[in-house]
Amino acid sequence: MNFTQENISEMNVLMLYDLSTSQEGIKIHKQADPDKITAAQRLFDKGFITQVDGGYLTSLGREAAEHTQFLYTMLNAG
Repeated sequence: MNFTQENISEMNVLMLYDLSTSQEGIKIHKQADPDKITAAQRLFDKGFITQVDGGYLTSLGREAAEHTQFLYTMLNAG
């Protein structure tokens, strides 16, 4: 089992969120990398974020972002 490029793009979007506050969202502009735009659309469709272009994390999205950011930290420790 491997991560797909779509999974990686979605995780990269989740990495953009500041988990120290729930009052701060993100905005992915129309000029952004197409992979980032479509990843945000997929995250919205799956119920992870509140807007197709970012917005805020849902409770499911926050959990996913926490795991994603934790895994990133673990893989890059040392």
